[in-house]
Amino acid sequence: MYQQLVGKLIYVSHTKPDIAFAVSVVSQYMHDPHQGHLDAVYRILRYLKQSSYKGLLFKKTEDRSIQVFIYADWAGSIDDRQLTSGYCTMIWENLITWRSKKHNVVARSSVEAEFRAMAHGIFQHDRTKHVVVDRYFIKEKIENNIIKIKHVNTGQQLADILIKGLSEKTFNYLLNKLGLIDIYHPA
Repeated sequence: MYQQLVGKLIYVSHTKPDIAFAVSVVSQYMHDPHQGHLDAVYRILRYLKQSSYKGLLFKKTEDRSIQVFIYADWAGSIDDRQLTSGYCTMIWENLITWRSKKHNVVARSSVEAEFRAMAHGIFQHDRTKHVVVDRYFIKEKIENNIIKIKHVNTGQQLADILIKGLSEKTFNYLLNKLGLIDIYHPA
């Protein structure tokens, strides 16, 4: 039953970025779930029921930019200290793609964690495995003016919602910034 519920939640998370991190966490226990894991799945289901009115709003804007917000939680997994990263892509201020991913590697520093997250978020696949390759990949894209890197303060980091649990206030603030609103009563 656990595997079926989590499988369905994975499917739903493709249209609900607000559950991506929680689903990523519960999916790590598919082979050996315990009662606490099932309780977490039930919490996600209750959240979905209570927030069924929240949806993505795609709006017409004058801003024609593409922005990718990438963040990594260095050694954030309590079980094994492996890296969790998340990215979300905004095109014309509309959320288009997002992902929360636990990597099967323990980053030795926050810099390594960020390089891995950036390479994954920009390239959007898992074949790039070594930090050195990640670093040169990013360096090349910067030198060719394909990407520009800009620091984003923690309070404005949209990818935060994809890598860790947040306070309700921060969670709702980021949902609003991502464009998840009350679709029945848009502001």
